[in-house]
Amino acid sequence: MPTPAFPLMIRTVFGLLAMLLVASVQANAAADDWWKVAHRLAPATTLDFTPHGTQPGLSLDLLFADQCFSCHAANQGDPATAFRPYTAWAGSMKANATRDPLFFAALDVANNDVPGAGDYCLRCHTARGWLGGHVVKAGFGAPNNDVTLGAAGCLLGGAYDSADDLDSDFGGVTCHFCHRLMAQGPNGEPGYLENDNAWVDDVSCTNRGGEGGGPCRHGPYNYLGALVPPHEWVYSDYHTQSAICGLCHNVTSPDTGNSLLPLQTLHLADGTDTHLPFPIERTFAEWQQSQYAQAPQQTCQACHMPDSEDPNATACALPGYPNRTGDLPVHAFVGGNTWIPGIIKGQYAAGIVANGGSDRSASYDQTITWARQLLGTAAAVATTIPGYTPPTGGNAGSMTVNVKITNLSGHKLPSGYSEGRRMWLNLQVHDANGGLVFESAAYNPASGVLGVDAQAHVYEVFQGIFNHNGTGTCDIVDAAGKPMFHFVASDCIAKDTRIPPLGFHPATAHDPNGYALRPVPVGYYPGTTPGTLVNFDSVNYTLPVPAGTVGPLTATARLYYQTSSKDYMEFLRDEAIANGTEGENQMCSGQADRPFTVGPQGLTRGEYVYQLWNQPTAQDRVFADGFDGTAAPTGYGKSPPELIQSGSATTP
Repeated sequence: MPTPAFPLMIRTVFGLLAMLLVASVQANAAADDWWKVAHRLAPATTLDFTPHGTQPGLSLDLLFADQCFSCHAANQGDPATAFRPYTAWAGSMKANATRDPLFFAALDVANNDVPGAGDYCLRCHTARGWLGGHVVKAGFGAPNNDVTLGAAGCLLGGAYDSADDLDSDFGGVTCHFCHRLMAQGPNGEPGYLENDNAWVDDVSCTNRGGEGGGPCRHGPYNYLGALVPPHEWVYSDYHTQSAICGLCHNVTSPDTGNSLLPLQTLHLADGTDTHLPFPIERTFAEWQQSQYAQAPQQTCQACHMPDSEDPNATACALPGYPNRTGDLPVHAFVGGNTWIPGIIKGQYAAGIVANGGSDRSASYDQTITWARQLLGTAAAVATTIPGYTPPTGGNAGSMTVNVKITNLSGHKLPSGYSEGRRMWLNLQVHDANGGLVFESAAYNPASGVLGVDAQAHVYEVFQGIFNHNGTGTCDIVDAAGKPMFHFVASDCIAKDTRIPPLGFHPATAHDPNGYALRPVPVGYYPGTTPGTLVNFDSVNYTLPVPAGTVGPLTATARLYYQTSSKDYMEFLRDEAIANGTEGENQMCSGQADRPFTVGPQGLTRGEYVYQLWNQPTAQDRVFADGFDGTAAPTGYGKSPPELIQSGSATTP
């Protein structure tokens, strides 16, 4: 039967309109950012950034974390029981992933760059909120939530200072979420290693080794023949493996819907599209390609959940449960972040108690202490003086210094979230009287500015947008020359000088050239064997020694880590202004539990976290010679650098 003329005409008109629209977009592409074009062409509801794994609308809801408190927390006032799971977890960034002001400021940038992308971010940061259908997807076939409000976190129940109870979605990565994770889907579907594409046990535990009708708590223990927990349980080998950590510690540009096409693909320095999903964070993959993943394997848990050696270690506060000395993974989950736990303590801890939650103050302090301890084990620093010509007869001398930094961690150093995160080597040379003769990579704690001189070594990754400014390169600054950090829009790597782990080989079967994991520039770290890179950086300094300098001279190298740079904090503030982002209460006006009386309130999230950053430090800690201040200021400070290790050498 011939096609009716009217529908044919409609199709023709729509076809012409589509051609004109494409032509218009192409004509303006050079002057307009791609994600602004995408914003005009497609509503966010056409993209599903979280199509894999268990979806919102659980049959058996996630229990809130405070239900675990009575058995798994420390006895009140007893610091010796801080190894208990709830107490250790409560101060961690996992427990506070939905209270992190840095995250919410970055979330606003992501939603502006790619509308609706917040669904992909919040999936990792609020387990109860996302699986409960309080983000973008409502669950159980119900209509989707308002994408703009849901992706911004406006539909989450509770507030930043809510107790982790039935009404709150601000409990981060909860106990019940992690202990319901499965390696495969309920019908044998394959597991995933990134983007929190998690499979969550959503079936009654009855007849599967449990004690009742709720879902199983999966964990690394088999209680047969022992005193069993008073809740459902099942042994899980998955919880002993690093793969479970890969769920949220491999972050890749998401698939868009079920097409398996990534939002962004990785472009090389010359613009070549590798067609690989863009590698935003690859901590698990870095471990997987290191010696630590080989036999005898050292898992992520070995460093980030070490067994308690306390002679009184128990998992449960109730009497009768066995001693777990040397067999109780401490739920510390620390990395290098000592800054944000202190902010969350200062901003929200008192409110959590006032709202009926437990007092977490000691847990936040404990997390900060543990993070500093872990940083101290992350690297070794060795300093030598290969050459020294002392100044004589009014003539200047010269000096060469070598510093070797060895990565002792199981991934790149530093690893994880790339934006604003960095490590640097500070070198100071002092004369016999303590006078400063030379310094490289000097840091000003008052301004937060790191001096990047010609010999400075900074270990960081810069992800950018290829040809953003029409340069034909991987651009990491905007048209005004200011650094930019567009998490979901990045599609190239301009720099990656982070130190590889032991036995690191970037190439994989899926990526035989190692594009996603190799250093940038290529060859920055030499190979020990074909395809395997060294796990250290050997840094050589050459410096003049002024006439009249009194020896002997002492060279001291200090390796520092910082969570957030000044450039990043200013970017978050400025993006909120440039994008016309509303203050948080205005943005979320009319939603449940609003307006908030804590957090940004009338400020944008970018301005709020910038104001938290733009304060003096809260205590009189010192960083190093030349960094010290005389006053004991108040506030959270400019993401104060943490000393990892140091090493000194002295001339004859």
